[in-house]
Amino acid sequence: MEYKLRLATLEDVPALRELIARSIHGLGAADYTPAQIEAALQGAFGVDTVLIRDGTYFVAETPTRDIVACGGWGRRRTLFGSDARAERDESWLDPKFDPAKIRAFFIDPQHARRGIGRAILARSEAEAIRAGFSSFELMATLPGVRLYEKHGYVPGPAIDHPLPGGLTIRMVPMQKRVHPAPSA
Repeated sequence: MEYKLRLATLEDVPALRELIARSIHGLGAADYTPAQIEAALQGAFGVDTVLIRDGTYFVAETPTRDIVACGGWGRRRTLFGSDARAERDESWLDPKFDPAKIRAFFIDPQHARRGIGRAILARSEAEAIRAGFSSFELMATLPGVRLYEKHGYVPGPAIDHPLPGGLTIRMVPMQKRVHPAPSA
Protein backbone atom coordinates (compact mmCIF):
# COMPACT_ATOMS: atom_id res chain seq x y z
CA MET A 1 0.00 0.00 0.00
CA GLU A 2 1.15 3.53 -0.72
CA TYR A 3 1.23 6.10 2.06
CA LYS A 4 1.43 9.86 1.78
CA LEU A 5 3.22 11.92 4.44
CA ARG A 6 1.94 15.40 5.16
CA LEU A 7 2.03 17.94 7.96
CA ALA A 8 -0.60 17.35 10.61
CA THR A 9 -3.28 20.01 11.09
CA LEU A 10 -5.43 20.88 14.09
CA GLU A 11 -8.37 19.35 12.19
CA ASP A 12 -6.56 15.99 12.49
CA VAL A 13 -6.63 16.01 16.32
CA PRO A 14 -9.74 13.78 16.76
CA ALA A 15 -8.35 11.19 14.31
CA LEU A 16 -4.93 11.38 16.00
CA ARG A 17 -6.46 10.68 19.43
CA GLU A 18 -8.13 7.56 18.03
CA LEU A 19 -4.94 6.48 16.24
CA ILE A 20 -2.81 6.88 19.39
CA ALA A 21 -5.22 4.79 21.44
CA ARG A 22 -5.38 2.07 18.71
CA SER A 23 -1.61 2.07 18.41
CA ILE A 24 -0.74 1.70 22.08
CA HIS A 25 -3.54 -0.80 22.72
CA GLY A 26 -2.40 -2.96 19.82
CA LEU A 27 1.36 -2.55 19.74
CA GLY A 28 1.89 -1.94 23.47
CA ALA A 29 -0.18 -4.86 24.76
CA ALA A 30 2.84 -7.18 24.94
CA ASP A 31 4.80 -4.69 27.07
CA TYR A 32 2.18 -2.90 29.18
CA THR A 33 -0.92 -3.87 31.13
CA PRO A 34 -4.34 -2.55 30.09
CA ALA A 35 -4.38 -0.39 33.26
CA GLN A 36 -0.99 1.15 32.38
CA ILE A 37 -2.14 1.89 28.84
CA GLU A 38 -5.35 3.58 30.00
CA ALA A 39 -3.47 5.65 32.58
CA ALA A 40 -0.78 6.62 30.04
CA LEU A 41 -3.45 7.84 27.62
CA GLN A 42 -4.36 10.48 30.21
CA GLY A 43 -1.16 12.45 29.57
CA ALA A 44 2.00 10.45 28.89
CA PHE A 45 0.67 9.44 25.45
CA GLY A 46 -1.50 11.69 23.35
CA VAL A 47 -1.69 14.62 20.97
CA ASP A 48 0.66 17.56 21.50
CA THR A 49 -0.89 20.42 19.54
CA VAL A 50 2.26 22.54 19.99
CA LEU A 51 4.04 20.20 17.56
CA ILE A 52 1.20 20.68 15.07
CA ARG A 53 1.26 24.47 15.46
CA ASP A 54 5.06 24.48 15.08
CA GLY A 55 4.77 22.57 11.78
CA THR A 56 6.95 19.68 12.96
CA TYR A 57 4.39 16.87 13.23
CA PHE A 58 3.47 14.53 10.39
CA VAL A 59 0.77 12.05 9.54
CA ALA A 60 0.78 9.19 7.07
CA GLU A 61 -2.39 8.69 5.09
CA THR A 62 -3.67 5.84 2.95
CA PRO A 63 -5.00 6.59 -0.55
CA THR A 64 -8.47 6.83 1.06
CA ARG A 65 -7.08 9.56 3.40
CA ASP A 66 -7.22 7.44 6.55
CA ILE A 67 -4.54 8.57 9.01
CA VAL A 68 -2.57 5.44 9.97
CA ALA A 69 0.60 6.86 11.55
CA CYS A 70 1.95 10.01 13.14
CA GLY A 71 5.18 11.35 14.56
CA GLY A 72 7.51 14.28 14.37
CA TRP A 73 10.16 16.36 16.01
CA GLY A 74 10.20 19.27 18.39
CA ARG A 75 12.28 22.37 18.80
CA ARG A 76 11.01 22.90 22.35
CA ARG A 77 12.24 21.34 25.60
CA THR A 78 9.24 19.07 26.24
CA LEU A 79 10.46 15.51 25.60
CA PHE A 80 7.16 13.62 25.57
CA GLY A 81 3.52 13.76 26.49
CA SER A 82 0.27 15.28 25.37
CA ASP A 83 -1.19 18.70 25.99
CA ALA A 84 -2.61 17.26 29.23
CA ARG A 85 0.82 16.49 30.71
CA ALA A 86 1.59 18.97 33.48
CA GLU A 87 5.42 18.84 33.34
CA ARG A 88 5.75 20.66 30.01
CA ASP A 89 8.50 23.11 29.12
CA GLU A 90 7.66 24.95 25.92
CA SER A 91 10.83 27.05 25.86
CA TRP A 92 12.83 26.92 22.63
CA LEU A 93 15.89 24.72 22.16
CA ASP A 94 19.18 26.11 20.83
CA PRO A 95 20.27 23.89 17.92
CA LYS A 96 23.93 24.70 18.64
CA PHE A 97 23.75 23.03 22.06
CA ASP A 98 20.48 21.12 22.45
CA PRO A 99 19.24 17.97 20.76
CA ALA A 100 16.00 18.13 18.77
CA LYS A 101 13.22 16.07 20.34
CA ILE A 102 11.84 13.15 18.35
CA ARG A 103 8.21 13.01 19.44
CA ALA A 104 4.99 11.06 19.60
CA PHE A 105 5.33 8.26 17.04
CA PHE A 106 2.26 6.03 16.83
CA ILE A 107 1.38 3.51 14.11
CA ASP A 108 -1.94 1.79 13.49
CA PRO A 109 -1.30 -1.90 14.29
CA GLN A 110 -2.81 -2.93 10.93
CA HIS A 111 -0.16 -0.83 9.16
CA ALA A 112 2.83 -1.64 11.38
CA ARG A 113 6.13 -2.90 9.99
CA ARG A 114 5.58 -1.43 6.53
CA GLY A 115 8.20 1.33 6.74
CA ILE A 116 5.87 4.15 7.77
CA GLY A 117 7.60 4.82 11.10
CA ARG A 118 10.97 4.75 9.35
CA ALA A 119 9.72 7.25 6.74
CA ILE A 120 8.37 9.65 9.37
CA LEU A 121 11.59 9.32 11.38
CA ALA A 122 13.73 10.06 8.31
CA ARG A 123 11.67 13.15 7.45
CA SER A 124 11.74 14.36 11.06
CA GLU A 125 15.51 13.98 11.31
CA ALA A 126 16.09 15.63 7.92
CA GLU A 127 13.96 18.65 8.85
CA ALA A 128 15.64 18.98 12.26
CA ILE A 129 19.06 18.86 10.58
CA ARG A 130 17.93 21.59 8.15
CA ALA A 131 16.94 23.63 11.22
CA GLY A 132 20.52 23.33 12.52
CA PHE A 133 20.28 20.40 14.96
CA SER A 134 23.05 17.79 15.04
CA SER A 135 21.64 15.45 17.67
CA PHE A 136 18.32 14.00 18.70
CA GLU A 137 16.76 12.61 21.85
CA LEU A 138 13.51 10.89 22.59
CA MET A 139 11.60 8.94 25.21
CA ALA A 140 10.69 5.59 23.68
CA THR A 141 7.90 3.25 24.61
CA LEU A 142 9.13 -0.31 25.00
CA PRO A 143 7.77 -1.33 21.56
CA GLY A 144 9.33 1.82 20.06
CA VAL A 145 12.83 0.96 21.28
CA ARG A 146 13.16 -1.63 18.51
CA LEU A 147 12.47 0.94 15.76
CA TYR A 148 14.82 3.55 17.13
CA GLU A 149 17.71 1.13 17.78
CA LYS A 150 17.54 0.05 14.12
CA HIS A 151 18.11 3.67 13.17
CA GLY A 152 21.11 4.46 15.35
CA TYR A 153 19.53 5.59 18.62
CA VAL A 154 21.36 4.54 21.75
CA PRO A 155 19.24 3.67 24.79
CA GLY A 156 19.91 5.01 28.26
CA PRO A 157 18.70 3.43 31.50
CA ALA A 158 14.94 2.77 31.46
CA ILE A 159 12.73 4.92 33.67
CA ASP A 160 9.41 4.22 35.35
CA HIS A 161 7.28 7.28 34.61
CA PRO A 162 4.53 7.92 37.19
CA LEU A 163 0.93 7.66 35.99
CA PRO A 164 -2.43 8.43 37.57
CA GLY A 165 -3.70 5.88 40.07
CA GLY A 166 -0.28 5.11 41.50
CA LEU A 167 0.81 3.23 38.36
CA THR A 168 4.04 3.65 36.41
CA ILE A 169 5.02 2.95 32.83
CA ARG A 170 8.47 1.91 31.69
CA MET A 171 10.05 4.05 28.98
CA VAL A 172 13.55 4.37 27.62
CA PRO A 173 15.42 7.64 26.93
CA MET A 174 17.40 7.38 23.70
CA GLN A 175 19.88 9.62 21.88
CA LYS A 176 21.47 9.89 18.46
CA ARG A 177 24.20 12.18 17.23
CA VAL A 178 24.43 13.11 13.56
CA HIS A 179 27.92 13.57 12.24
CA PRO A 180 27.90 16.49 9.82
CA ALA A 181 29.40 15.83 6.41
CA PRO A 182 33.00 17.02 6.09
CA SER A 183 33.40 20.33 4.27
CA ALA A 184 34.89 20.15 0.83
